[in-house]
Amino acid sequence: MARYTGPSCRQCRRETTKLFLKGTKCFTEKCPVERRPYAPGQHGQSTGRRKKVSEYAKQLREKQKIKRMYGMNEKQFRNMFEKVAKQPGITGHNLLASLESRLDNMVYRLGFAASRKAARQLIRHQHVEVNAKRVDIPSFIVEPGQEIRVRQKSRELAVIAEAMEQAKRNPTLAWLAVDAESFSGRMLERPQRASIPIAAQEQLVVELYSK
Repeated sequence: MARYTGPSCRQCRRETTKLFLKGTKCFTEKCPVERRPYAPGQHGQSTGRRKKVSEYAKQLREKQKIKRMYGMNEKQFRNMFEKVAKQPGITGHNLLASLESRLDNMVYRLGFAASRKAARQLIRHQHVEVNAKRVDIPSFIVEPGQEIRVRQKSRELAVIAEAMEQAKRNPTLAWLAVDAESFSGRMLERPQRASIPIAAQEQLVVELYSK
């Protein structure tokens, strides 16, 4: 399945906002979005001077932003949308809750990885367990109550130690419980929209895919 392999920061600049794809770099003065707050390419600086942006363009950009933030390709993202569209409740909220429930996002949110991309690498290399069983599928959906744990043999990895040190500076989300001493954590409840800390207009994605 094809996946974007170019510069991560270029994606942030294209969406003119931080997508937090590079871990600790996103919080420093080296972040390209801070240094060059305009789209990449020859005409990047002139993009912001366009007089009018169509509704379709707004919807497309919002979809691209959310999709890139969670590191998914178009097929994966569309499949998830079609699945949550059948669920009761607000479709946009259900979409974000499902994205947050992915194992790669959970490993990132619990502080065991500096970014979702780093979390996917840890999962694929079998450094992560769910309910004491190794899981190597980043898209695995975590259910409330399931325990996510870093394998005993993997706890000495420098990338995990650095990520956990960085995570100490950020408050733990209300729907998560983290035990740093045992390198474990769990989802207490399915996340509600108000407790998902991303600046996104998910309703625009619903409008785009509902056409």
